[in-house]
Amino acid sequence: MNADQTIPTIRTRIWREEAESDNRFATRTAYCRGYDVYGEMLGRARWTDLLYMLFMPEAPSPAQSALLDSLALALANPGPRDPAVHAAMCGGVCGSPAASSLMAALAVGAGQAGGAREVYNAANGWLRCGTDLNAWRRWLTESLTADPGSVWPAVEHPSGFDDHGAGTSLPVRQTLDCLAKYGVGPRLPWLIENLAALQALAGRPLALSGVAAAALADLGFDPEQSEMLYLLLRLPGAAAHALEQRPLGYKKFPFGVVELETPPVEQAA
Repeated sequence: MNADQTIPTIRTRIWREEAESDNRFATRTAYCRGYDVYGEMLGRARWTDLLYMLFMPEAPSPAQSALLDSLALALANPGPRDPAVHAAMCGGVCGSPAASSLMAALAVGAGQAGGAREVYNAANGWLRCGTDLNAWRRWLTESLTADPGSVWPAVEHPSGFDDHGAGTSLPVRQTLDCLAKYGVGPRLPWLIENLAALQALAGRPLALSGVAAAALADLGFDPEQSEMLYLLLRLPGAAAHALEQRPLGYKKFPFGVVELETPPVEQAA
């Protein structure tokens, strides 16, 4: 490089990079919100600290970091029953490339039935209603009305609630109790206190997506950020199950029996 050539600095509101003096394509220092990622944060900060800072304009408090860390653990592996993980497992058992399995998980886990769009919708509920039970009563009804200008179909059940459950599952209750103890915001404690009333209004039990939406709102994330984080935080389980299934073959796939709504029609000989 000639002496009169300047070394470019790449800068956004989130990130600033300075290049090596002898290679403008290699990063010498990288800063996230002003913090030196490799020289200052590495070895001292949590992964969730950087994750928070990528989406928010400042570093998290210890309580915020701990809350996001616990939420990440709760969401890390939705398990084989989850459609997104099941989709990744199908990719793995068929020998699909790693990226294909993850893209299958993202595609299936992006919708309004337990997926990331449901978290987006529920986060909008928290943004609009806060801790006002009467506002929730109105929103739970109005949110089921189709938006004619949206590419999404009409919501078929109140977002954040389990469309198939008869009662609140144990993991949902355990996650809610754990996350509320961090005292980061008002929504999670209020949700515990008003859970029975909200479930009665929704006509369904609370789902893990609803807990996640409340936690992300307490952390200050907007609905779009919440949707993106929910997609991201559920990928580890999808990846692990896809890799587990890859060498086993379809004969050892745990979902070998297909349950049909109506019995198959026997063909005449």
